[in-house]
Amino acid sequence: MDFRKTYDRIPEEFDRWRPRYCPELFAEVIGYAGLGTHSAALEIGPGTGQATEPFLRCGCNYLAVELGERFVDFMKRRFGGYDNFHIVHGDFETCELGQERFDLVFSAATIQWIPEAVAFSKSFRLLKSGGALAMFMTRTDDRSANPELYEAIERVYEAHFHVETKYTCKLDYTNAVNYGFTDFHYQDWKNVRIYTAEEYVQYLAATQVEHITLQEPYRSRFFDGVRQAVLAAGDRIELRNTIALYLAKKP
Repeated sequence: MDFRKTYDRIPEEFDRWRPRYCPELFAEVIGYAGLGTHSAALEIGPGTGQATEPFLRCGCNYLAVELGERFVDFMKRRFGGYDNFHIVHGDFETCELGQERFDLVFSAATIQWIPEAVAFSKSFRLLKSGGALAMFMTRTDDRSANPELYEAIERVYEAHFHVETKYTCKLDYTNAVNYGFTDFHYQDWKNVRIYTAEEYVQYLAATQVEHITLQEPYRSRFFDGVRQAVLAAGDRIELRNTIALYLAKKP
């Protein structure tokens, strides 16, 4: 199964429940890349644009390449009022962008879907000399704050979470240096989200590809089991987030 268009099935739900990034991250990326009104930025797979507006507001010429048709329509509705907003419906792996080169290529939890050799080599080629690559995502820890609830939910997974295809996309971000990038470094920020049982179920159902594609009868049994586990724990689950940022430059 190709999971790449999974979220495109449910753009509104995905947009509502996907965690947002912090202002400090955007300030760091924009400053590192030196973006301004005379700069150009390329976003790989923006989805519904959780990471888009800060770059539009800085005045740079913004271009996105998005595979999902519904996501493209969503982005046009949300950001079409910006004169510097441009989007291409296509696959970053094969999309040709001509001779245009960018001061920043960035990905908000998308580049890991692309094979390493394509992701890094194409990003490198599309950047101007001195241009920046930024890769960021939110990593969620749902165990540390609620260990007993975590174990209860794990039992629900064991009993009812039977998927046809496992999500296996993974990227070693440090390998960017093998494709010519320099000044590779990492930083992160922390925050916390607290959900009720119903909110947690909706979050899982809208943001996790295997959960979205889970088939009946397992789907109903699984989500009901998770709901009951959180209700039994006081109708509260705390998620501890790490907003991770990887930066590098093309010499």
